[in-house]
Amino acid sequence: MNQTSIRNFCIIAHIDHGKSTLADRMLELTGTVEKRDMKSQLLDSMDLEREKGITIKLAPVRMHYKDHELNLIDTPGHVDFSYEVSRSLQACEGAILVVDASQGIQAQTLANVYLAIAANLKIIPVLNKIDLPAADVPRVSAEIINLLGCNEDDILNISAKTGEGVTDVLDAVVEKIAAPHGNTDSPTRALIFDSYFDDYRGVILYVRVIDGEIKKADLIDMMATSANGIALEVGSLNPAMNPSPVLKSGEIGYIVTNLRTTRDARVGDTVTIRRHPAATMLPGYKLVKPFVYAGFFPVSNDEYQALKDAVEKLSLSDSALQFEPENSPVLGFGVRIGFLGLLHLDIIRERLEREYNLDLVITNPSTDYHVKLNSGEELDIKSASNLPDVTRIKEIREPWIKGEIIVPAQFIGAVIQLIIQKRGMQSNLSYIDERALIAFEAPLANLLTDFYDQLKSVTSGYGSFNYELNDYRVEDLVRVDFYVAGEMVDALSVMVHRTESQRMGREITKKLKEVIPRQNFQVALQAGISGKFIAREDLSAYRKDVTTGLYGGDVSRKKKVLAKQAKGKKRMKRFGKVDIPSEAFMVMLRRD
Repeated sequence: MNQTSIRNFCIIAHIDHGKSTLADRMLELTGTVEKRDMKSQLLDSMDLEREKGITIKLAPVRMHYKDHELNLIDTPGHVDFSYEVSRSLQACEGAILVVDASQGIQAQTLANVYLAIAANLKIIPVLNKIDLPAADVPRVSAEIINLLGCNEDDILNISAKTGEGVTDVLDAVVEKIAAPHGNTDSPTRALIFDSYFDDYRGVILYVRVIDGEIKKADLIDMMATSANGIALEVGSLNPAMNPSPVLKSGEIGYIVTNLRTTRDARVGDTVTIRRHPAATMLPGYKLVKPFVYAGFFPVSNDEYQALKDAVEKLSLSDSALQFEPENSPVLGFGVRIGFLGLLHLDIIRERLEREYNLDLVITNPSTDYHVKLNSGEELDIKSASNLPDVTRIKEIREPWIKGEIIVPAQFIGAVIQLIIQKRGMQSNLSYIDERALIAFEAPLANLLTDFYDQLKSVTSGYGSFNYELNDYRVEDLVRVDFYVAGEMVDALSVMVHRTESQRMGREITKKLKEVIPRQNFQVALQAGISGKFIAREDLSAYRKDVTTGLYGGDVSRKKKVLAKQAKGKKRMKRFGKVDIPSEAFMVMLRRD
């Protein structure tokens, strides 16, 4: 098909505003998928995606409508995957912005709109779910006009569920979005906007060919990772793979390669071919670095190899996953894994438990710290237990984020209060109609465990949150260690700001007291900083009444028996071991 009749576009939205449902209706209306093969959220192939109602993996699909070829990319809506979304936007000329008519503009909507504007895309605003009783079309339309500076007539009102107004969206795509511009005779450059590992075929790349063409059996080179391979098959997705002899400039499709891991073909890389190589790569590529780390340990040590194999398999298709073996005296052998955010952690945990039937203990998520020693050496530590001796440390830098929260105006006070509690600073406050946009900066470590839950509760569920990593700043940080019966448990150690260490120590020892079972002897639970204790809770011993068999007689008989019991307990305390249950390691994640 010639280039003038191709339209490349994606759908961007906040989580749960109906973008996968809109994609379903488009596939139905264009006859891409037979009615009998249709199921809801067709492009969300993983069970997890359907259950949580979110898109995790992006999926491209090719449709034909009114003599035009429409290439749609369904993008994830969650902040953890914003780099992937930015690459998908680079592969398109236009974007459909879906906004829920009952909820209005949310934080992730804003973030995605900024990405689309930065990529110079034509934005088509669509108001979805107008059939809901709670839909407030005039208010949300005013918000969109305010954000995009468009006219009211530009906004399309649809219901993706019933299919009302979806043909207008397809017509708008054909009329308003420009055809791709690229030269088939130029050296070949194609942008990888996603890649995954197929057990039977190797690494499969989803690409947008910018210039030139890629034929079956071409020798291909990745320009950023310098990996090379063969294009075993090329073609388009509708939604199943449909092989074709060549992918031309302007088209979106897939390449089956002989590569063995997605680390060789990362999102944002440029593919070129050996027979007509390009000199410069496409702009915008960056290496995505994880900044949330957690230790994964099998409940029984026999499963360590299975866990390692499972993580290796998952990392073949998820190039952002980074892992290294870890050993803990209490938990045994495990793996420390780096993630893009808490949702990413949650998804990987569920996949390991479901797809590989593993029982896991997961330690509290932490972030990485840059440590500068007195000798001038710099370390990057990913777990508090790796922190070197305090006397050798010159400074510790921790990651800070730039965040945006959108809330109805009546919740501004509560949200600013929450930001201050997390050691954050509000930097700006602006209004979108009746809602406020609060911009702030905060240390990432303080937002890791339950910031999102707390935000939802102080805003009655109306607050939405988006963030990006900003920089590393020098702070007065200390490591708080936890001791059970006098023994330090390294897997529980945390890095906190000195001003919060006392409170944190008290809170966690209280929580540990609830999850560690009572023993036959008294157990001390303590928190300390470099050997100096700052908090303590005692688990009282089980008390067996040893005087039940004594009838009458002198009180000294009773005292004698109790003294014997006390002696036994003392001896037990010296030799007794406390078994720590796996819930104790999740104690930071538990809400009160």
